[in-house]
Amino acid sequence: MNWQYKHTVLTLCTLAFFATMVARLAISPLVPALTDDFGIGNTVIGIAMTGMWLTYALMQFPSGVLADRFGERSIVLVSVGGATVVTLLLAASPFYALFVLSMIALGAVAGLHYSAATTLLDRVYENIGFAIGVHAIGSSAAGLVAPIAAAWISVRYGWRPAMAGTAAIAAPIFLLFVLRVRPTAPHRPSQPLRDRVQLEALTGILGKPEIAFTVVIASVGAFAWQGTASFLPTFFVEHRGQSATTAGIVFSMYFVIQSIVKPGIGAMSDRFGRDVTTFGCMITSVAGLSLLVAVPGIVGVTVGVVLIANGLSWAVAVEPRFMDNMTESERGAGFGLVRTTYLAAGSLGSASVGFFAETFGWAVSFGVLMSLLSLIAVALVINWAFDLGY
Repeated sequence: MNWQYKHTVLTLCTLAFFATMVARLAISPLVPALTDDFGIGNTVIGIAMTGMWLTYALMQFPSGVLADRFGERSIVLVSVGGATVVTLLLAASPFYALFVLSMIALGAVAGLHYSAATTLLDRVYENIGFAIGVHAIGSSAAGLVAPIAAAWISVRYGWRPAMAGTAAIAAPIFLLFVLRVRPTAPHRPSQPLRDRVQLEALTGILGKPEIAFTVVIASVGAFAWQGTASFLPTFFVEHRGQSATTAGIVFSMYFVIQSIVKPGIGAMSDRFGRDVTTFGCMITSVAGLSLLVAVPGIVGVTVGVVLIANGLSWAVAVEPRFMDNMTESERGAGFGLVRTTYLAAGSLGSASVGFFAETFGWAVSFGVLMSLLSLIAVALVINWAFDLGY
């Protein structure tokens, strides 16, 4: 394959996504150490993580608007540079309140990346499903590195050095993006920002039946992904009796598998349809969670992790569905808007899973996720069977 500029853009957008995701995912395997150090419970740390993911969600729409105004490259650089600084603040936080505020700030700067990067990729790629699938490898690869590294460093040196190490990953990626990605001309350089946030324009996008239905699908999927990513290592420690290091390794397996399958799932959605692929992801997720909860031994862990890793890769099939139903002029701010909407709903997954696990146990907590994912699968079948057009 002849290397082209678009491949450089895709590679560095993927690395930038990796940098912003490592910082957030490194927190999950540190939860047992954080609860011990700060003297808090799973519900409390779950609420803090929801705050981080909520600000991440809320920044998706501003990301698209700011990218239209100032260019996608500038916004991605602010995101990666900001993540570098804030992770150092997390590592240095002397008390829990400051740690929580730093988590919220991390969510905000990290949230600037995805919508801007996706619209940047849309400039240079025609098969956006494939490009989104490759771009999503950044998230999955972060899941490979962050849990194992954070758990190992935390056990050996403490959670603060584990957190600080994420800044060493983000800084060189920031520099590479500065040097190798060309400045991008903004789509709307002269339009005042207030004109992009008019209520009528926003409701017009969200009011499209196809967009509204896709938002529901994505909201449930994000809720399940968020709850799983926040507490899967803790689930392995508390429900399956594994050590923190082993739980980190298994958690990393989940992301390794996602790194492998996401481009293929994105390509499948291009070829066979978004809804068929999404349906398969929902059913696979339910099967995987069921195995993790109910089947003991190595079979329950390995097969369960493989299935949920495939199933919770749903975003590479669902997000192109948004693009399919937007005009070119809507995609910058519009994609950011729908990302904010469904990720804001999905951010409740952390607090909810933590609460249900602490109150009713892990079986009930993961059972809630299975029920919600099953409802989405049923909704997709009904939409197809009755040709409802959503």
